[in-house]
Amino acid sequence: MRIERVSSSQFTIFLTFDDLVERGFTKEDIWYDATSIQNLFTDVMYEASSELGFELEGKLYVHVYLMQAQGMHVIVTQNCDQIDWDEDFIEMKVTLDESKELIFSFNDFENIIQVSAYLNSLQVLGGQVFYMENRYYMLLNRNELNGNHKENIIALMSEFSSPSIVTSHRLKEYGKVIIHANAIETINEKFS
Repeated sequence: MRIERVSSSQFTIFLTFDDLVERGFTKEDIWYDATSIQNLFTDVMYEASSELGFELEGKLYVHVYLMQAQGMHVIVTQNCDQIDWDEDFIEMKVTLDESKELIFSFNDFENIIQVSAYLNSLQVLGGQVFYMENRYYMLLNRNELNGNHKENIIALMSEFSSPSIVTSHRLKEYGKVIIHANAIETINEKFS
């Protein structure tokens, strides 16, 4: 479980599928066992608030993204009456079924260069890089992991990026392709 403070009134929690399994959850539990899910959120929010020194009081807005290949991303905002909601906010419905893709969002290209060096050392050479709405995205297919455990790659990528809820279909339709194939290999050849 990864926890980050975003501001004085907001923090995020990222739980991988392994984190959920370690806590005793299955896909069916997440969809059909409301009591267990309520207990999960209570435990996770108190763990996060304790670790960050974040006092949970008043109204809380909890936004959960179930990401197909990566797990669950929870954004907790306190005092939601003071939030200026983005008018472009769109309610999304996503499935919990694992996909064969991993998509990560980067603030700048330098972070892609850094993570590519680590991925290259693990013999992960594939991938695609896109640019969309002032962010870079790296798309990896599960068959490009070269025998590495998906969870290890997710952990490594999370050090340099954020899991993305943007789908590959959206990236391919609206994003600009920076590197079409073998992105990690290409980046290491050009920048190392």
